[in-house]
Amino acid sequence: MSEKGHIRPYGGPAAGWGALKSVTKSWLGSENAFKNLKAMLKTNQSNGFDCPGCAWGESSESALVRFCENGAKAVNWESTGRSVDQAFFARYSVSELARQTDYWLEYQGRLAQPMKYDRTTDHYVPVSWDEAFTLIADHLHRLESPDQAEFYTSGRASNEAAFLYQLFVRAYGTNNFPDCSNMCHEASGVSMKETLGVGKGTVVFHDLELADAIFVIGQNPGTNHPRMLEPLREAVKRGAQVVCINPLKERGLERFQHPQHPLEMLSNGSEPTSSAYFRPALGGDMAMFRGMAKFLLKWEREAEVTGAPAVFDHAFINQHTSGLQPYLAEVDATTWEHIEAQSGLTLADIELAARIYCRAERVIMCWAMGLTQHRHSVPTIQEVINLQLLRGNVGKPGAGLSPVRGHSNVQGDRTMGIDEQPPAWLLDAIEQRFRFRVPRAHGHNAVRAIQAMEEGRARVFVGLGGNFAQATPDTRRTHDALRQCALTVNIATKLNRSHLVTGHDSLILPCLGRTEIDMQVEGVQGITVEDTFSMVHLSFGQLPPHSAELCSEPAIIAGIAKATLGNHPVDWDWLLEDYNRIRDLIADTIPGFQDFNLRLQKPGGFYLGNTAAQRLWKTASGKAQFTATTLPRQLVNERVTERGDQPDLILQTMRSHDQYNTTLYGLDDRYRGVFGLRDVVFVNEQDIRRLGFAPGDKVDLVSLWEDGKERRVSGFQLVAYDIPEGQAAAYYPETNPLVPLESYGDRTFTPTSKFVAIKVEKAQPGNRIATVAAG
Repeated sequence: MSEKGHIRPYGGPAAGWGALKSVTKSWLGSENAFKNLKAMLKTNQSNGFDCPGCAWGESSESALVRFCENGAKAVNWESTGRSVDQAFFARYSVSELARQTDYWLEYQGRLAQPMKYDRTTDHYVPVSWDEAFTLIADHLHRLESPDQAEFYTSGRASNEAAFLYQLFVRAYGTNNFPDCSNMCHEASGVSMKETLGVGKGTVVFHDLELADAIFVIGQNPGTNHPRMLEPLREAVKRGAQVVCINPLKERGLERFQHPQHPLEMLSNGSEPTSSAYFRPALGGDMAMFRGMAKFLLKWEREAEVTGAPAVFDHAFINQHTSGLQPYLAEVDATTWEHIEAQSGLTLADIELAARIYCRAERVIMCWAMGLTQHRHSVPTIQEVINLQLLRGNVGKPGAGLSPVRGHSNVQGDRTMGIDEQPPAWLLDAIEQRFRFRVPRAHGHNAVRAIQAMEEGRARVFVGLGGNFAQATPDTRRTHDALRQCALTVNIATKLNRSHLVTGHDSLILPCLGRTEIDMQVEGVQGITVEDTFSMVHLSFGQLPPHSAELCSEPAIIAGIAKATLGNHPVDWDWLLEDYNRIRDLIADTIPGFQDFNLRLQKPGGFYLGNTAAQRLWKTASGKAQFTATTLPRQLVNERVTERGDQPDLILQTMRSHDQYNTTLYGLDDRYRGVFGLRDVVFVNEQDIRRLGFAPGDKVDLVSLWEDGKERRVSGFQLVAYDIPEGQAAAYYPETNPLVPLESYGDRTFTPTSKFVAIKVEKAQPGNRIATVAAG
């Protein structure tokens, strides 16, 4: 680990020597170094295993190394030699563990055996698998309604596990599927389904090689999807425009040193990953794209007068779209003053972005949570879609829309039916194939699940992976809600804070990781995942299981299902013997998976297809739909300002470089120059001085919300940073306590983690930082 507790600006490029040093440290620290090195060389390879990190896809070209820095860390983190077993839990009470940091908890190693919480001693104690399954079934049977149970899913669950999970839960009788996608790309799905008829990206990897311009919006691939940096760099080298739209200057969006290019490494050279960089206000992206559309409309009208070539793609618009005129009327009605004020950009900046867009024949728009975690995220993404429709940039090679997903199979889980608002066709297909009446009422998303537990309307929580207690907003309320449950169950590979926020009864059920060999009756089993480009891959673990007492995720789900339902609606044991049988059921039920097992034999997997990419529009009008939405009058919640509160700053939560979601691989954030620290807040130096502080001072952050409740995190160090004035940024989950549970996106319930109105106060003595206090 680096020297603790200091700030040192980073001058190097993304990846390169820094990444190799970090990977080597992670590799040696895993206590399984040589086995893990062999495993890493099988990452994302044919007959290897799919990276347990992000959902970024692969080029069809073969390569010896197909993992990035964070992928290597994910492999080493999962494949550690350290164990969290019976002796560990005998040594530490739950209360003692709750005082540790999130990083310390996961660093202790792999969960090695099923454990049950003993409330009288405050320790976890061993439990057999059969006893655990029986306890879960007993609790589920005692509920007055199946809707009193919540079944959470993390995006790392395989297609096979997700399909069995949704089948069991619907046979049990509920659609309560709070899911990690509720907290990230829900706005992408809502926006795209309404306008294009499909909730997934319309591009494939090859399109990146054909695009004339790639817009990267509200996304930091250097930390979150490092393998994306190579196609961005290659695009710039061949003369394409790579336009970054992000409030923070992120190193991965500036320069990239390819670790697999010896000459570049030896010369310490690097290549740019962008050709233009725009830094809007937090929440100002919609105004920026509205301004770009307004410039396009201005130039289109000028072309009509002068006889110059049209700016709009009229052939595409006339044949494939609906709603143009109401949208253009809304663009006309939006004032330049409103656009400039809300975007945080000058009109000259917006005009430059519009000209780059207009000069490109083929444009890809990529985005991540910088767009999706706002109150007005749906209309913001629909404004991006509107812009693409104006020039026919959907459904042609080198162009389209690409919401870049996070967890490695978050997209696949939704495809498999993990959906609290399931479409009718899915429920019809399940009923027809499995011959039972499925629940039709909408279930709970993540926010609604927390509210239901808080109010006593939900009594059982089952988490298939993830770290629900820390990933969700309003941390103290979430923890209190979980403690209201009669039973909490967490299926996991490593210890995390969710295991310490216990219901009356609590179980930890340890599962195999993606890297481990899954041996069942019919031999070694593979599982499948779906990447952000809708490619389905077959994944085989390479390492022996960490413990003989680990079960696969499908086996755990089948065990719970059999204990609860018996052999209804399937013979669960028979399915487990050979996962091909699970995939046959998927092929019978889910569109696009016909001949599933046969198509998996192709190296690299197969493409599920995308109707919008084929210009087939499964919308209400049968065409791609322009959307006319008025810009928000103001971005800060009106009910906050009506109370007379004015924020000092607007905060966004974000990951550090040594982090993937709530998993912390280390305490350094190399690219931002932070080493050995987590409790920091990045602020423009002018704002630090304006608020009466100096860089390095310790402060408390207090969020503003209409209910008047105090939401505070304490002891954060002010770091002067190149960030637009009026903004701040800090890491999650440490700052999740500041996000009010009721502050979510319109129509999505996605927490507004990229727009939190805060006050900055001098640190109160004696307060602990959020990671510990929230526990």
